[in-house]
Amino acid sequence: MTSHNWYESVVPDDAVPSADIDISVPHIARVYDYWLGGKDNFAVDREAAEKVIASFPDIRLSVRAQRAFLGRAVRYLVTEAGIRQFLDIGTGLPAADNTHEVAQRLAPESRVVYVDNDPTVLAHARALLTGDPGGATAYLDADVRETGTIVREAARLLDFGKPVAVMLLGILHCIPDEDDPAGIVARLMAAVPPGSYLVISHPAKDVTASQMGRATRDYNAVARDPVTMRTHAEVCRFFEGLHLVEPGVVQLHRWRPDAGSAGTDRELANYGGVGRKP
Repeated sequence: MTSHNWYESVVPDDAVPSADIDISVPHIARVYDYWLGGKDNFAVDREAAEKVIASFPDIRLSVRAQRAFLGRAVRYLVTEAGIRQFLDIGTGLPAADNTHEVAQRLAPESRVVYVDNDPTVLAHARALLTGDPGGATAYLDADVRETGTIVREAARLLDFGKPVAVMLLGILHCIPDEDDPAGIVARLMAAVPPGSYLVISHPAKDVTASQMGRATRDYNAVARDPVTMRTHAEVCRFFEGLHLVEPGVVQLHRWRPDAGSAGTDRELANYGGVGRKP
């Protein structure tokens, strides 16, 4: 990208880049929106999403488990770790209980910067900017690979002298190995002080492997930007140098499930974890 747009409080109508929204190929944010039961998707996204469902019927459960994991992780960070600043990269389309909603419900002074580079997400960014007046929310139009830009612009709202939670949920599988996703994570964590946290969710290559393999091939055959599933060991490497919060990197529906949660005995091909920078 050659330009970066920063929006706080309200996105003006003339800033919505509707002409930039490509509906000729599926986009991962819109495909996820379809799996979550949303309406901000197009026929090409629904077709790709249904192909994945045919190969991996539990995909809807998996992405919904990711939303639930986000809520539990943010709740832990606010109530137990004392975090009040969040850098949420790969935001996706607004859904129920976004990061700022969970955080500011528990601590109204929480500050959240969302980052995404999907024009569809930008078109709906105003829904992400209606946080508690005691805190602050903002949206940055940038690619996760542009770590320097992200940190520099996020510093307009976040104090990088104090702990920050870096949220990378459902984004790293969109970064191929040749683009060095581990290096991206390392640069982001190098920019935040000790006491900061990293939260990752990532689709699993080694859980229900045959189904996931077919689903990945089916999606990549029609998508502009292919995805890369990874093993448990590969996801764990993103946390190198950090202290993992118990229970470590696990299938994300098993990460500190709420009392009475059902279904933790089933296999869902999605890992989640939270790590603290010492």
